[in-house]
Amino acid sequence: MSYQDMQSPYFKTLHSIQAPKITRVLAVALVLLILISVTFLTLVPWVQTASGAGSITALNPNDRAQEINALVSGRIQKWYVGDGSRVKAGDPIVKVVDNDPQLLDRLNSERGQVLAKLQAAETSLDIANIDRERMKGLFDDGLASRRDYEQARLKVEEQRAKVAETLAEVTRLDVNLSRQSVQIVRAPRDGVILNLNAGDTATLVSVGDSLATFVPDDVERVLEMYIDGSDVALVSPGAPVRVQFDGWPILQVSGWPSQSIGTFSGTVVAIDPSASLDGRFRLLVAEDKSAEHPWPDSRYVRFGSKAKGWVLLEQVSVGYEIWRQLNSFPPQLPMNPIEEG
Repeated sequence: MSYQDMQSPYFKTLHSIQAPKITRVLAVALVLLILISVTFLTLVPWVQTASGAGSITALNPNDRAQEINALVSGRIQKWYVGDGSRVKAGDPIVKVVDNDPQLLDRLNSERGQVLAKLQAAETSLDIANIDRERMKGLFDDGLASRRDYEQARLKVEEQRAKVAETLAEVTRLDVNLSRQSVQIVRAPRDGVILNLNAGDTATLVSVGDSLATFVPDDVERVLEMYIDGSDVALVSPGAPVRVQFDGWPILQVSGWPSQSIGTFSGTVVAIDPSASLDGRFRLLVAEDKSAEHPWPDSRYVRFGSKAKGWVLLEQVSVGYEIWRQLNSFPPQLPMNPIEEG
């Protein structure tokens, strides 16, 4: 049937039928939506990321929470601090005394006796040296036998051994006195007493027992985060990271870091060479000092606080990223990987 036949008077009903206006509008809108979607998926960039969660810790192991240990065995006499107390370097924390209150006096008395013994041994050594010289002169003049001369020499060596033994005994006593005299445990640096691990004056402690947990001040914080093993090969020290802290207001778009609100800049400083038990790899992410916005104050982001990070990788199109995610492919390898330093 030709177009002319359709326009003939015999097809008036077919000629009067027209598509509804809403259908034409929807068709045009659908075509425009498809064109816009294709353009968006093809041209709009997307930054691939390797994400992971973790917690805040200290970069230097010496800056992390540490135990305050007893320097001597004994019992706790007095606490100078409590949980949450802020201390300065050298401030007293706890005093530990020996069970024998007269121990220091006894050690000092014993040291005096050993010093008298040392003086006597040194005097005997001087006399033995005089006898040896006198016997040597007699031996050279033929007035004494070699055996007498050798006996005099042996006597000198015996006295020297006694002097050395007595000096060692004095040294041991001095060490004991030094240890017992250092009964007040002091703060190694400025910080906060996290909690006390020992009790009151009825508590007995031994050398090395943990008395309190101490957290230093002014330490460099890092995010200790874990990422999947399939992504770790794409991450190198120096790679940029966006960090989200728990409890901090945020609007995060991982692929558009410039549009994110409430995230902070970080840099990968270390990557563990081996995986943890669950197959993930640990990264240490430090604050980017050159960033416009520094990390929140330690009052808001404390040690142990939870956080999440996104390591920024290659820039691809949105369409490619959606296709990759649907097929569970790994991110692209970087064209110019950051050299490990």
